[in-house]
Amino acid sequence: MFIFEAAAMLAALTWAFTSILSADPAKHLGAIAFNRWRMTIVFVALIAWATLFGTWSSITGDAFWALFWSGFIGIFLGDTALFLTMNRLGPRRTAILFSMNAPISVLLGYLFLGEALAPQTFLGVSITIIGVILAIIFGKRKTQLHKWESITGTLWVGILFGTLAALAQAIGALIARPIMETGVDPVAASALRVGTAAFGLWALMLLPHKNFKQANPGSVSIWTQVALSGLLGMGLGMTLLLFALSGGKVGVITTLSATTPALLLPILWWRTKEAPAIGAWIGAILVILGSALIFNA
Repeated sequence: MFIFEAAAMLAALTWAFTSILSADPAKHLGAIAFNRWRMTIVFVALIAWATLFGTWSSITGDAFWALFWSGFIGIFLGDTALFLTMNRLGPRRTAILFSMNAPISVLLGYLFLGEALAPQTFLGVSITIIGVILAIIFGKRKTQLHKWESITGTLWVGILFGTLAALAQAIGALIARPIMETGVDPVAASALRVGTAAFGLWALMLLPHKNFKQANPGSVSIWTQVALSGLLGMGLGMTLLLFALSGGKVGVITTLSATTPALLLPILWWRTKEAPAIGAWIGAILVILGSALIFNA
């Protein structure tokens, strides 16, 4: 009866687990190397699927370049900034910062597509931003000592990377939205977007700077986590979301899929044995409330 809503919640839960799976290998390999391998694995899987079902023909010349730039900005730049954020701020703060893509998408749609900004939408944007700020400033207790709650480097640099990740994701979605409405196959489109990111990340490896190289050699455990992170997050998670959108109300489905920051908290509690601070819970709840107002305006 609520199969589409359940699929949206499962997508959000999948992304929450993906955050946990990604934290250690991204730190071990380095953000760019981790994302390079992750995107390559997903790219191969998507190519196999699109080729098997013969859906490449749905991508025309104009659609190709739009999806190319969508992948370059949204995935190559966006995902790289996302994992740079995770290496600095940990999975909880990264997830809450990435939720900024919702209000950013609304503002971009208003500025560049002429989409209306209703009072309810404006209220939702404001509540989401307040929730993010609360979760960042008051989201950790002094007794929380797990490495995922520690901050590497300067806090504002991590916040900048997280905001850039959300902005890039929002721009990528903005570019892809009108193309996807023409009936382009979503798997073939994803393959092109992810492939663009994968090739860009491999090209970065050629540059003579240590930050573009793999920081440490991998192990069976590391490579398993990299593969699961990619296949669960970009494979299963996105498939569940597309299925949910195929039959559910867009506002409800998008809101449910935005519950990742809240779903992540009990998972972190279980994984680290440390209860999240009250500020983290309040911030996550406000983000969900703000998203509900945005997407159901």
